[in-house]
Amino acid sequence: MLQSEAVKIEIINTGTELLLGNTLNTHGAWFGRELFKLGLRIDRQTTVPDGDAIRDSLQEALGRADVVIVTGGLGPTSDDLTREITAEVLGLELITDEAAMRSLEGFFALRDKPMAEANRKQALCPVGADILPNPNGTAPGVYVPPRLNGRSNCAVFLLPGPPRELYPMFHAEITPRLRALAGVELAHDALVLKFTGIGESDFHQGIDAQLAAVAGLEYGYCAHIGELDLRLIGTEAALAAGRKIALDHFEQYLISDDESSLEKTVVRMLAERGMTFSTAESCTGGLIANRITNVPGSSEVFTHGFVTYANEAKSGMLGVPVEDILIHGAVSEVVARAMADGALRVSGASIAVAVTGIAGPGGGSEEKPVGTAWIAVAMQGGLTESFSVYHPRNRKDFKLSVSQGALEAVRRRLKASAR
Repeated sequence: MLQSEAVKIEIINTGTELLLGNTLNTHGAWFGRELFKLGLRIDRQTTVPDGDAIRDSLQEALGRADVVIVTGGLGPTSDDLTREITAEVLGLELITDEAAMRSLEGFFALRDKPMAEANRKQALCPVGADILPNPNGTAPGVYVPPRLNGRSNCAVFLLPGPPRELYPMFHAEITPRLRALAGVELAHDALVLKFTGIGESDFHQGIDAQLAAVAGLEYGYCAHIGELDLRLIGTEAALAAGRKIALDHFEQYLISDDESSLEKTVVRMLAERGMTFSTAESCTGGLIANRITNVPGSSEVFTHGFVTYANEAKSGMLGVPVEDILIHGAVSEVVARAMADGALRVSGASIAVAVTGIAGPGGGSEEKPVGTAWIAVAMQGGLTESFSVYHPRNRKDFKLSVSQGALEAVRRRLKASAR
């Protein structure tokens, strides 16, 4: 059997804290990735508060799904009711699992702590279900096989909520059972092509029809600020065909075909060429340097990051002529080029990028509205290039957009230098 779309899997994440925003629910993305590796997909995912909402969600999911995975609510406190509610919904009696009880007692004995009476409920298990060991915590998981009761043919997994307990249990206990339940022999591959400087509509108009004609290929888009991901799923042959179609039309906009970020791609290109890099930032306040230094190995290529927010810093640190700032303004092509040239000269790097702009909400004019920025790239032995961009967004998104444009300009310059 190839990748299964017939096995319907639903995830129920429990916990009032997830809905209050106090705790970030990271399980959704994690389950999606891990199940895809097994050739499986999530059909539906629900987040519910502690208590009776678990009962309603579980009853609904049992009527739709082949597999239900419930996270959280297996602790010792009064609001940890997942185990009890599951047994009630399935019409199964709860009994104490002696092996689970011994494991609990051993957990506390090893730490030389008394076990509270409330912890004993964690050893309860529906009759006929399997206890899933938890070497990383006190809450064992539970597996209720399909057809264990007369109410549902759905397999049910109960897992602890904390990732440090859930993730190891999933790999050790859930993965082999899911493989057996689904009968998947071959999972489809996935390929993500990252592009920048081009919009989603361009893909729709340019290659949608061609991608749709590739047998066995599933495709989709995910747009970010300054970036677009093309997701391809299918057989090796289908992925190769989809990739060729995309690159035949838009190769000049490609950041990576291995899910590398723009900054990671720039660091890799610099390392391959034996080049070093510096930045001179005004409106982005060091964001470009931050993105670069988030990449492992960046210390081999990144030398200096100048944050010259004030005009005095532009002149004092980078040697931008004061008269240029007075005549043209800090946000101008002349100043951006002088900043890039100054960063290149002071740092001694192989290539430098500079940005200066108006993030807003104030400070704009009719000639230079909020959202205006200039980007310049200087390179040893080459001409300094510059261009303007306009991103009328909030300050955070403006800074991200300008940093994206700056890194893309560096990527293009590096690519051109290799010819």
